[in-house]
Amino acid sequence: MDEMDDKRVNYRYIGKPMARRDAMDIVTGAVQYTDDLKFQNLLYGKVLRSPYAHALIRSIDKSKALALTGVKAVLTWQDIPDFRGGTPRNVRVLDKKVRYMGDAVALVAATTEEIADEALDLIEVEYEVLPAVFDIDSALKPGAPAVYEEYPDNILPGGTIIYGENCLKGVVRGDVNRGFSEADVIAEGTFGYENIPNALPPESVGAVALWEEPNRVTVWGTTQAPYLDKVTLFHVFNRQVEIRTIAPQCGGGFGTKIMCWLVQSYAILLSRATRQPVKVMFTKEEHMANFTLRVGSRINAKVGMKKDGTLTAIQGTWYVDTGYYSFTTQAQVAIGSGELMIMAQCPNWDLKNHVVVTNRNASGATRGFGGQELKCSFIPLLCLAMEKANLDPFEVLKKNYVKPGGGYYWRDGNWYNFRGVDFSKAMNEGAEKFGWKEKWKGWLRPTLVEGARRRGIGVGVHGNADIGEDAAEAYVQLGYNSTATIFLCVTEHGTGQKSNYLKMVAEVLQIHPERISMTPADSLVTPFEFGPVGSRGTYAIGSAVIRAAEDARKKLLEFAAPKLGVMADELDTADGVVFVKSDPRKGIKWRAMGNDRTILGYGRFEPDFTMCNFMMSFVEVEVDTETGKVTLLKVVNATDVGQIIDPHGLEGQLNGCIGSAGIDSAIFEETVLDRRTGHIMNANLIDYKWRTSAELPALEHVVLETPFPSHRFHAVGVGEIATSPGPSAILMAASNAVGTWLYEYPVTPQRILKALGKTGNEPGGAR
Repeated sequence: MDEMDDKRVNYRYIGKPMARRDAMDIVTGAVQYTDDLKFQNLLYGKVLRSPYAHALIRSIDKSKALALTGVKAVLTWQDIPDFRGGTPRNVRVLDKKVRYMGDAVALVAATTEEIADEALDLIEVEYEVLPAVFDIDSALKPGAPAVYEEYPDNILPGGTIIYGENCLKGVVRGDVNRGFSEADVIAEGTFGYENIPNALPPESVGAVALWEEPNRVTVWGTTQAPYLDKVTLFHVFNRQVEIRTIAPQCGGGFGTKIMCWLVQSYAILLSRATRQPVKVMFTKEEHMANFTLRVGSRINAKVGMKKDGTLTAIQGTWYVDTGYYSFTTQAQVAIGSGELMIMAQCPNWDLKNHVVVTNRNASGATRGFGGQELKCSFIPLLCLAMEKANLDPFEVLKKNYVKPGGGYYWRDGNWYNFRGVDFSKAMNEGAEKFGWKEKWKGWLRPTLVEGARRRGIGVGVHGNADIGEDAAEAYVQLGYNSTATIFLCVTEHGTGQKSNYLKMVAEVLQIHPERISMTPADSLVTPFEFGPVGSRGTYAIGSAVIRAAEDARKKLLEFAAPKLGVMADELDTADGVVFVKSDPRKGIKWRAMGNDRTILGYGRFEPDFTMCNFMMSFVEVEVDTETGKVTLLKVVNATDVGQIIDPHGLEGQLNGCIGSAGIDSAIFEETVLDRRTGHIMNANLIDYKWRTSAELPALEHVVLETPFPSHRFHAVGVGEIATSPGPSAILMAASNAVGTWLYEYPVTPQRILKALGKTGNEPGGAR
């Protein structure tokens, strides 16, 4: 980190660099991912996918496939019960109607992958092709083809039951008419973030299932939330199947790998049919073309603002393209709406939304979860208002971000008074590090012109209150030989968070992290845990772990007190010894508890939405006005984390602002969809453009440590939001560089040249 607040506790382990527990195993190849697991009599599952974006299956002949030596099962919608998932729960695992190009038509299990692939070619299917809708505009036209008969207007019901009956479906507050009458400037328009980028976890998605009588199944999978999978699958299988979920190492998640219920369901159904373990692993092409993308976002709105940057009114409709079904989209809408309130403190709101289904693959959870999509659409509109008022965007974003005394609605529809810290200091230090005041020349003005090359700057901001979302539970068991074991249903998915929990327990118990182990993520062994999403790992999960360690410590001291002839509150422990605080020479080792006693501490965290995290990104780009190429030169991220748990891990998370559908989704990352057929044109790692490590810009981070009222270490997580402020900052910077407004992501050379009047060719892409 480049800068840190000097006011912090000198912890023994917290805040100190420490090698990740799994680091050596990762770099030597010893870590086992789902595809590495070995099973006796393992079968391989494959999916026959639809060649049409919208069609009825008139007939399926699977006889040739079944006759192929080595094929153990071929399943179609006719062979399985009515198992469903999604939000609402209307998506059949296999259906007689296909709704996107690549939808599952049949499942095959065979003794080898090659035989399974051959069997797919032998299945004969007759389709009745139906007209399709591939974007928000076509889906909402009167008389448009219905993706689902239950929703003839292609709009899904709002809200999600997991957030309660008052789930936030939009923001209505105050009087927008009065707010607009008080405004000095009003800006309105339609803006979108519709390039549906792919977060691209390195590991493709997959699962292994083993069905056991009578109705029990164990699932191993590429998941970042194994206990959530247990709950989800329980409902998919009509609450009639006992589900056990086990998560090996996960090769990157970026939010997307809480969406694995379909691939898990395929493996379960094939194992149910064969009574053998079945593995279904998507190829990388399937991963990119048939798995989760970021939702498409478009907002039609207007905003009122005073000359001093005070927001007076926000009114509009947010359209969210979820693809052919929704699993988390309504949740993203609820949280995204709240996140916009965190960024834009305004007394008067009328923000509605529509979740729209279309005939492309599904969208869902991706790092930034709703707020990134909404803000990337909204901030360009806000820029127009700031330009009209001739205001510095940094000052306006700083002014309107939530501060102590402010508040917001959150996902459950309740109002929360913010009790966090003032992030203005971090913002100011970030601006100083970047040189914002020196570089800012005004709207649509480049900071530097050298021949055909022009530079521009931009700034974005983001934060969410999901740092305290959902319940978490953990156990900490003490060993008589001065060791401890954490029971927690968390898999390592690339962040190093599991190593941070070791540090937290080590700090509470004052034993070295090397003396602490952690159970595998196994829903049969560990207590409930929602999963490390939404930056909740540090506060929500961390609180449960800390409380479990504190409870175990308390029980240890209570056990030792009579042996030392004092009260428990007169004791302390360090390095496997319990001692009298007033006379540290008087003590006993942990082994005094004996090997026939279990000291088990329990910790639970209840949801708390009264605090949020924060990230501001400053960017500088260079645009070549002859070629249209946009080059990212510099990024400065500013944040306040309360207390750094692991400096190297935090830096890695902040450096991740570039990829995983982050900053680069404003430059070149996009899913190119053929609007005639629904075919994704770049579902491979050559045509899908992404940045290599040799092309990284200068990355700097300002990290303050103002203690939060969270847990004993006063920390909050920020990893999930690192991607979120960057795209809108890039759009702002590129617009300033070329001297004209750019409204679409990504700012490809074609779009740059078109904005400069040098070409009339439309680029490819999702719009």
